[in-house]
Amino acid sequence: MRTSEAVSDYVVHNRALGKRYVNQATLLAAFTRSVGDAALHRITPAKIKAFVNHGEVRDINKRIRYRVLARFFIHLVVRGRLKTSPMPNMAWKRSDAPRTPHIYSEYELKSLLAAAPAATRGRSHIDADTLRTYILLLYGAGLRRAEGLRLMIDDVDLVQSLIHVRETKFFKTRIVPISANLTTILKPIVLKRRRDAGNGAAALFVTRDGSPVSIGAIKTTFKRLRRHAGLERKGDARNQPRLHDLRHSAAVHRVIAWYRSGADLNDLLPKLATYLGHKDLSGTQHYLTMTEELLAEASHRFEAFARGPRHG
Repeated sequence: MRTSEAVSDYVVHNRALGKRYVNQATLLAAFTRSVGDAALHRITPAKIKAFVNHGEVRDINKRIRYRVLARFFIHLVVRGRLKTSPMPNMAWKRSDAPRTPHIYSEYELKSLLAAAPAATRGRSHIDADTLRTYILLLYGAGLRRAEGLRLMIDDVDLVQSLIHVRETKFFKTRIVPISANLTTILKPIVLKRRRDAGNGAAALFVTRDGSPVSIGAIKTTFKRLRRHAGLERKGDARNQPRLHDLRHSAAVHRVIAWYRSGADLNDLLPKLATYLGHKDLSGTQHYLTMTEELLAEASHRFEAFARGPRHG
């Protein structure tokens, strides 16, 4: 069996399990080109190592390549298409530790919004209103970057203050209630897009020429926005505040508000997980980075619990 056929079967297998499997399929297609669509038994550890190390990429990207290929070859061995896996042993540096999400303060969020006009001047494909609305949506509704970009005009129900989020990370559709303030913010862009497009099946967020905003375009624009807003963390480019950190910030700020109001977190955290589109609480826990503010509120709650009820 040739590599291309094996890859095609493997991609179909993973998608049948409910996985989107887009980035991995692209990586495996690149691997097929790298080895010249060789017969499986002719793929050597040296060829795999050359592909994993190709280009000036960080160790974390090399590990991703290695992990995808390792699972691919294990799949082939289990199904009897190869006797053994040709995966080589590879050593990795310890420098690519998981990054800590940046939890935006209220001041930083306001700085981002204020910098939108400056960041979209000149040859920017995205205008200031679109950028500002998109940022407020990610933070206000806790959406993933791609979920926001995939929204169609009709996915926003202004009357009931609801957003229909389709084709999520886990191939599910969820309905997200939004605040009255966020509904008011979204209304102008929804009405304008409906007038321009003539129907509700078109993309909500578009560039100046009317084409849907791509993930690459919004990431580039956000980097420019961050610089104009003066937001920077210590470390290299990888450690800087990201668009996705708006979602982390939304989760942390919501939990802080619940702590301060004395709400029952045991009851509310599963609801937050559902709201964010997580399969279970473990996904939500990843978002609840222990900022000083969140830690302080948790400490206050524990102190109140430890004191117990006071009796006169």
